[in-house]
Amino acid sequence: MQNRKTIMKTTKFTCLALLILTLPAAHGDSLRTDINPALRYYRAFLLTTEPISDADRDYLTSKKGIEQKLPERFGKILASYDYQFALLRSAWDATVPCDWGIDLEHDGPNAFLPHLGRAKGVARVAQLRAVWDLQHGNQTGARDDLYAAFVLGRNASRDNTLIGVLVQFAIESLDYTTIAQNYGEFSPETLKQLVDGFDAAPSRGMVAPCIPREKRFVSDWTLNKLLELQKTYPDDDAKVMAKLHEMLSGLESVVTNFWPQVVAASGGTSEGVVKLLHEADPLYPRAAEIMTLPPAEYETQAKQLLADIRKSKNPFLAALNVNFTGIFGHVRTREFNVEAMQAMVRAASEYKLHGEAGLKSVMDPFGNGPFGFQRFVFKGVDRGFELKSAYAGTDAPFVMIFVEKEGPAFQITGPDAGKAIDK
Repeated sequence: MQNRKTIMKTTKFTCLALLILTLPAAHGDSLRTDINPALRYYRAFLLTTEPISDADRDYLTSKKGIEQKLPERFGKILASYDYQFALLRSAWDATVPCDWGIDLEHDGPNAFLPHLGRAKGVARVAQLRAVWDLQHGNQTGARDDLYAAFVLGRNASRDNTLIGVLVQFAIESLDYTTIAQNYGEFSPETLKQLVDGFDAAPSRGMVAPCIPREKRFVSDWTLNKLLELQKTYPDDDAKVMAKLHEMLSGLESVVTNFWPQVVAASGGTSEGVVKLLHEADPLYPRAAEIMTLPPAEYETQAKQLLADIRKSKNPFLAALNVNFTGIFGHVRTREFNVEAMQAMVRAASEYKLHGEAGLKSVMDPFGNGPFGFQRFVFKGVDRGFELKSAYAGTDAPFVMIFVEKEGPAFQITGPDAGKAIDK
């Protein structure tokens, strides 16, 4: 029994030692910058950490949890992520592109992208760690965790998939709102370092380049598989259609009665399906062009494209309708939002450094001058200030509130910005 205990202790020590040896050196020490960042991220995702319980998650999102400082019990939980964040930080100086190793050309719409969910989860932990560090006077820790999450978010979009870009926008937004919510806790120097880091990070993945990518691994992939099936079963079109049905089963969870619509619109033949796919082709470059337009023109042309898609009886266009509705309803709007939010954070940083002159030195990307500025009073108490963009799109007016003084919780941004959080 004693030997067994000794062996168990030795095994635990060996595993811990091996884990430590695989960790990168502290930032600033010599680190290889030619390693694919995805390899470091995957290693970080594999590290086991102490989970945040459902009860603690409920607390964190409650009105009480938002208004009060993090309880001491979160110190141990957040510290359990130290190894993971050491790996995340080691990836931010990489000089090679981030390649997640996903073969979209081969897997098409059936490709699994598990790293995206992990990336968003890590960003949420980064937010908590930053809040904890700020509450305990650790400006450097807060800065580094937020920046590590930010770079991870930018790298999440390297495959030019719409879902990857959407996750990137979500992580960026989380960083920006964390800064706004805790603005009064950041030193001017830390804010400046974060803003400079955001500017130096990998470029933001944009919506427009995703459109041809979506065409390649959805529409083109389907056509290529269909042509292969026609060669394999040249005298059995029913077999071709049956196999195609199997390959496209994923779309049936997206479009109601998808396959019956395909059979009806194609006349039940594979050649009919080829024709339907070709009919959808012109919409992709048209959509890509619309994605580059400024807000006002975008809103007008996007509505027209959606109307044209909805008129069609082509079931593949019905699938695009679901996809494009996601683009026009969320992704493109969020692209505008994160652009405004990044500039707002820069303006708020300059305001803390240089006062009104610094604030006015940063231009609203959707206006002809600086952001609108006014003090924000909540329940009779001056709690900070509000910046307002001239953006007049779907989520207009677009504002962000920077909190300088603690107190009752309210919404920081979005259509309900400034309203109390009651639950």
